[in-house]
Amino acid sequence: MDEILKYFPHLTETQLRQFTALGSLYPDWNEKINVISRKDITNLYTHHILHSLGIAKFITPVKGTSFIDLGTGGGFPGIPLAIMWPDCKFHLIDRIGKKIKVASSIAEEIGLTNVTFQHGDIGECHIKVDFVVSRAVMQLNELVKLVVKNISKTDRNGFPNGLICLKGGELADELGRVKQPTIDVPLSDYFFEEYFKTKDLIYVEL
Repeated sequence: MDEILKYFPHLTETQLRQFTALGSLYPDWNEKINVISRKDITNLYTHHILHSLGIAKFITPVKGTSFIDLGTGGGFPGIPLAIMWPDCKFHLIDRIGKKIKVASSIAEEIGLTNVTFQHGDIGECHIKVDFVVSRAVMQLNELVKLVVKNISKTDRNGFPNGLICLKGGELADELGRVKQPTIDVPLSDYFFEEYFKTKDLIYVEL
């Protein structure tokens, strides 16, 4: 939890309680349903929660902004962002039902009221949102094709609506296949831990 407070020191009591609860809930659920590598569960706050909150360093959405978290797995980045932005709405999608079960159960246990869940495919999702977020889901150009239909044309934030992805590794070739305007932000600009030296945030205007 210290990792979160280091970069987000002005949390409300509710946010503190919810982020703290994740530290016990995820390991407990992970024993039953493996949503995080068992070798990595001890790095929950840095590698998963703080990583997800890289998006909260990039953008501060206005009240009512809506998000789809595509390929949410156990709830990343959607659940940390929903805690950080209680006045925004999040729809978390994953093809694997047991992962949605974990994410929805954790959201219920910590009292999140701004999240909904879908077990299925983005092709079955017809809602329009301001932003789609994802964490290491697929190649960017393929992701753009899948989600462009879900992006609302009513821009109300500092950035035009679009796609915000958390990715790692060498991204030059992948970015080169995307025709839309993009921004590539190294997460080491925000966070100083070694883990983030190879992690980036990619924004694609849609």
